[in-house]
Amino acid sequence: MEPNSNSRYLDQQIEKDLLRKMVLLSGPRQCGKTTTAKYLLNKNNGDISRYLNYDSLDDRLKIRKEIFPMGRGLIVLDEIHKFSRWRQVIKGLFDKRKEEIKILITGSAKLDHYRHGGDSLQGRYHLLRLFPFSYLEIKDRHKNGVSRLLDNGPFPEPFLENSSVEPLRWAKEYNSRLVREEIKDLESIKDISLLEILADRLPGLVGSPLSINSLREDLQVAHQTVARWLDIFENTYLIFRIYPFGSPKIKAVKKESKHYHFNWIFVEEEGARFENLIAFHLLKHCYFLEDSLGKKIELRFFRDIDLREVDFVVLENNKPVLFIECKYSSKANECKPLQYLKNKFPNVRSCVVYFKMKESFTDKHGIEHLSAEDFLSELAC
Repeated sequence: MEPNSNSRYLDQQIEKDLLRKMVLLSGPRQCGKTTTAKYLLNKNNGDISRYLNYDSLDDRLKIRKEIFPMGRGLIVLDEIHKFSRWRQVIKGLFDKRKEEIKILITGSAKLDHYRHGGDSLQGRYHLLRLFPFSYLEIKDRHKNGVSRLLDNGPFPEPFLENSSVEPLRWAKEYNSRLVREEIKDLESIKDISLLEILADRLPGLVGSPLSINSLREDLQVAHQTVARWLDIFENTYLIFRIYPFGSPKIKAVKKESKHYHFNWIFVEEEGARFENLIAFHLLKHCYFLEDSLGKKIELRFFRDIDLREVDFVVLENNKPVLFIECKYSSKANECKPLQYLKNKFPNVRSCVVYFKMKESFTDKHGIEHLSAEDFLSELAC
């Protein structure tokens, strides 16, 4: 039995938020936003004419002319952020008909970023971020769920295909469409081929400090150009970056960042791929708690001037609440950087997470050693 791709972990939150405001639902391309929107539309009134997609010529003309479905109920507007005046149009629609309709807006880019100079929607919407499958969404229907996610990636289509070849083909086509279609619609890029080279280069750098200067030298472009391209990749959900955790108690680095991919299928080194999988799950966990509960929570990493490094730090209200180190090998061993952090912050939960492990335990330093299945089962989504 496969996961019900029509029902996702944000459904109840979306329906709850729609009772009061518009909902802006963003996330990577093909992660299930449109399927989720149509599922909720069917639950609400079942009228597919109330779904408008800006990528459709007929729907695009209706949106530009502000011709929207009449009557009460839910209206879904997909990919409308590609319209330069989308915020102005949506603000007018909401202000005129907010007692009559619910508005769900979906898009494969960061909708709070692509404003195009439109009117402010302040106070009129809730922003929710939908991600592809995580372990909690598939564990009850699949044995070896972590292994399957590691091999196939988290996106519904290649995950459900469960083929040794199709995930790579799918990911290659996905990246090409993202660069040549999605980004081209949103940004002005003179040399798309260099952008593709950068996209191909990044999987080999997962988990390491991301040096814009090194990338600039490789591509023979300006520093600010590479910085802008990385921002574009982040804003269109190809990658995400995390930044160092700094505290007066530790001599942390301040400027370096690390990056990870929403689809880690091109990350060849097994340890880096597993680290990417854990990073994705932690980010999804943090965003869910931020979007649904309003928590101030973020994902960081630790590296200090003495080259001690811990893969992930979860902060809540700017204070560490969780330290995580990833180990692909099942052989338990000491992790001195994590012990260092644990000594500095003795009340913070500290974990070593292994790809596979027979039995969990807590060592003499108070550090938990867990399998990925056990650790991921504790997350919020």
